[in-house]
Amino acid sequence: MTKTLRQYVLAVAWLVNVVAWAAPAYLSPTALVPAKDGKTLYVAEDSGKQIAVVDCQTRKVTKVYNLPGRVQNLALSPDGATLGGAVGGPDGSVSLLALPGGKARTVSVGHTPQSLVFSPDGSWAYVCNRFSNDLSVIDVARGKEIQRVPCGREPHALALAADGTKLFALNHMPMGAADGDYNSLQVEVFSLPELKALPPIRLPNGSVVGRGACASPDGRYVYVTHGLARYQLPTTQLERGWMNTNAVSVIDVAAHALLNTFLLDDVELGAANPWGIRCSMDGKMLAVVSAGSQELSVIDREALHDRLERAARNEKVTSVTAEAAMVPNDLSFLVDIRQRYALPGKGPRDVAVVNGRFWVTEYFSDCLAVVDTVALAPERVQSIPLGPALPMTAERRGEMLFNSGDICFQQWQSCGSCHPDGRADGINWDLLNDGMGNPKQTKSLLHSHVTPPTMISGIRKDAETCVAAGIRYIQFAIRPPEDAAAIDAYCRAMTPVPSPFLVKGKLSKAARRGEKLFGQAGCAACHPSDQLFTDRRQYDLGMQDDMDKGKAWDTPTLVEIWRTAPYLFDGRSKTIRELLTTHNPGDVHGRTSKLSEQELADLEAYILSH
Repeated sequence: MTKTLRQYVLAVAWLVNVVAWAAPAYLSPTALVPAKDGKTLYVAEDSGKQIAVVDCQTRKVTKVYNLPGRVQNLALSPDGATLGGAVGGPDGSVSLLALPGGKARTVSVGHTPQSLVFSPDGSWAYVCNRFSNDLSVIDVARGKEIQRVPCGREPHALALAADGTKLFALNHMPMGAADGDYNSLQVEVFSLPELKALPPIRLPNGSVVGRGACASPDGRYVYVTHGLARYQLPTTQLERGWMNTNAVSVIDVAAHALLNTFLLDDVELGAANPWGIRCSMDGKMLAVVSAGSQELSVIDREALHDRLERAARNEKVTSVTAEAAMVPNDLSFLVDIRQRYALPGKGPRDVAVVNGRFWVTEYFSDCLAVVDTVALAPERVQSIPLGPALPMTAERRGEMLFNSGDICFQQWQSCGSCHPDGRADGINWDLLNDGMGNPKQTKSLLHSHVTPPTMISGIRKDAETCVAAGIRYIQFAIRPPEDAAAIDAYCRAMTPVPSPFLVKGKLSKAARRGEKLFGQAGCAACHPSDQLFTDRRQYDLGMQDDMDKGKAWDTPTLVEIWRTAPYLFDGRSKTIRELLTTHNPGDVHGRTSKLSEQELADLEAYILSH
């Protein structure tokens, strides 16, 4: 890294810290759960680092519980006496609050606890830890983690079957290489109480960005929300979900199998970025939040399953569907059995059903939306502020636009559809800026504004050009330049998440040995050991097919490489170990061919620690 670039990076980091210190105190409501009596709502406020207690009658905040970190999700014990909150990042914890207003107990768990549920008798709490890729089991009475087991890749949402015999965990990211014909999320399944891992359930090809899960009250089904990418098509248009559609997959609990997947989109209106999902207590309605299109879908669940069952019998259900295999492509499948409600706020993420009303968190508006399906307009949909209205910083507005389908033609997708949380979706896309028929991996946008050029082939001179082009040629929209500038501000402000391979924030013994090998093997020549780990140059590695023969690839940063698998321009390497061995012909990625197994393990440990 040159002295000038290093100074620039340090200046940007300083500015980000100053902005964060001076920024308004946003609340960012992200999840909610109703009290047993239906009179109170508990609302997780992410950046507010607190839980707000809302009176459903007065619609006012009556109390606030401060938490030790950002809170991602909530769960209430079956007896209503304990409220659990998933809190924090690398040093994740679960806060167990005795209600009403009792003492909170803190239980250490894994890296970035994302979702939690209580067992039917309230004895245990199960927590999925997104970045340590595991599941924690908490003994509630003792307030202690007693077990931790692997749980796929980035587990994001949990659902417990109604009878308490199975636990389902939806992964956020697909596993495996990206250059094959099938790439999708899977749902991890555990039998209870022994917590035995059962065979995972794979979702349809192209399933990405898993966000929400819930179980039906009758115990028969689990529903999960995710994107459904049509990644095997060139990105020439958006009409009729050509690039991205937005889906709910239905899992048959008894059969331990995917029943089917249906779309939330309409023929000419997408439902970008599905997130939270809930069944009403009577099982009649299924409510789904679309975070990118700012809306709530309320589906007649009985009619939904009637159609799914008829499709399974090869009966004609709609003008498109006459068999089960057609359902995931049918944009008319929910016609007449679903109502879409436009919400007043921005960034809805979770929904709760209380006494016939639907309550929705509005992340970027610091509000709760209330949808009363039987009320007359305009009272049918209202928004309740959780705190004072604050002006949006450029970074906050950019984050909102980045995750919004409002800037996309027909709301099919947002920037976050392919770059969830500003990172990568783990699949290959055939973008048109470097030809057609040569798909490349989605890249993380972290540090993209300080490591030009951008995109794996370096086809864009800088990130600002890339963002503007993305709005025009991927969102198929023309927007005012302020929108791109705000998205640039958001991307610049992104900071790395500490690696789960660190030990108490420091390199492990194996990684320290690997650090020496990193230099000896020549890795540091292209990935210098500074803040960015890239020389910002391009190289022809000789690994391309005929479509890309002779092209040079941009040297990626190694920052957060632990979360950007699979690797290489076409995602052919499932792991760093494969990149260093199987996919390292002629030692083009460092002189590793003569390293021992232990040395390879040490080198991998060092690389994954960034």
